[in-house]
Amino acid sequence: MVPKRCGFTLVELLVVIAIIGMLIALLLPAVQAARESARRCSCCNNLKQVGLAAHMHHDTYKCLPAGWDGYDTSSRPFALGSPGWGWAARILPFVEQANVEKNLINFKLPVTDPANAQARLLTIKTFRCPSDTGKDTFLNVDEESGAGTLDFATANYIGVWGTTDTHECGELPAGTQCTSDGTFFHNSATRFADILDGLSQTFIVGERNSRLDYSTWVGIDPVNDCSPGRLVGTASYPPNSQASDTHNFSSEHPSGTHFLLADGSVRIISDTIETAAYHALCTRAGADSIGNFLGSH
Repeated sequence: MVPKRCGFTLVELLVVIAIIGMLIALLLPAVQAARESARRCSCCNNLKQVGLAAHMHHDTYKCLPAGWDGYDTSSRPFALGSPGWGWAARILPFVEQANVEKNLINFKLPVTDPANAQARLLTIKTFRCPSDTGKDTFLNVDEESGAGTLDFATANYIGVWGTTDTHECGELPAGTQCTSDGTFFHNSATRFADILDGLSQTFIVGERNSRLDYSTWVGIDPVNDCSPGRLVGTASYPPNSQASDTHNFSSEHPSGTHFLLADGSVRIISDTIETAAYHALCTRAGADSIGNFLGSH
């Protein structure tokens, strides 16, 4: 007598495989959501470090760093002048990157000088959002001519320029400072006392993902009129707006875009924020009110 064999039939096996497939399909989004939650927390912590560094810079120098510094050969203000270093480069010692400032950067020379090439290409982890999938470096391309110039290190946190257009800086003659209604602009030296709208109601730094446009922590390229927009961002449209220009704020987080307030706190702002409230948050002394918008989050 042939012994009876135990096992699955083909139909039973297919049913088990289908069930396992369904369970994996249900589990995968939960795993991805958990990973994004961890990345979002890391991004928030990065901005808190930036906020702490900004406060330490203010304590040391009695003001926040300039959005970027630029002068012509006669030492007159010039938005596309030298040395061109950005605000984030000036807080390096306060984000545990003093060795970069000491060994790789000569602030007296232009950003584009060969002596600063190693720093210009250096990735600073604190300045990168973990959710961003952009490259570590990018070719700084002029939006108008399409011509590439130099490679720069990528960053995802940009200073809040305000509500006006950053492109105007490239059109100003030497001897003119390019200013705006935000916290970081050309040759700025904003004090907390200058933020009349209140430190807890004023954004000073926000996110920009590489999908919208590349940004950098380093500084400007003087031959590129659009370079200032890679250091600072404008609130002309709400974050991630479909009508946005490339100098807007944006993120890869499904829940919104992180912003650092002048008091050092970090909030994630929905893409559906009311324009008036958004503009009020992005100006330093607009004498406007955001009501209880932040209090509801």
